[in-house]
Amino acid sequence: MEKSIKSVATNYGLYLGTALSLLTVLGYANLDLFTKWWFGIGTLILIIIFGITSSMKSRSALNGYLSFKEAFTSYFIAVALGLAISTLVSILIFNFIDPDAAIALKEKIIDSTVQMMQNFGAPEGAIAETVEKMEADESMFAIGKVLQSLAFQLIGYSVVGLIVALVVKKNKPVTE
Repeated sequence: MEKSIKSVATNYGLYLGTALSLLTVLGYANLDLFTKWWFGIGTLILIIIFGITSSMKSRSALNGYLSFKEAFTSYFIAVALGLAISTLVSILIFNFIDPDAAIALKEKIIDSTVQMMQNFGAPEGAIAETVEKMEADESMFAIGKVLQSLAFQLIGYSVVGLIVALVVKKNKPVTE
């Protein structure tokens, strides 16, 4: 793999990590943001945009040609690095700096879930069962759970990355 692909992907991963960390800090400053659907969708879109941009810039760095593997690698490195940085910031904030914020956020998420389920007309028994399960979960921000979430996010974003790589790749023409 070309050095330029790793360099481009690493740079975009660092940019993404910075942006996601800022969003995490912003969410920490106003915990209600973490319960808003548009905040999550916006974060998802931001991550995909950075991954696509990394692949496109890698293709530009290689004179307009990029294999499927190189396109996916560029996407994956940027997304994985960005998510890893953001995950580290979340672990630091919610486990070491202010563990009480994790408890408050858990309550806000439970309240938001109840409200959403009521809006969709869920039966009271289903709501009570969901709340019971959520309350039994000791810490949503335990290091193990956060790392498990990171793994699942990487799997999900990898599927998107495969599609991006199919679109972005451009093989060199074969000359005889």
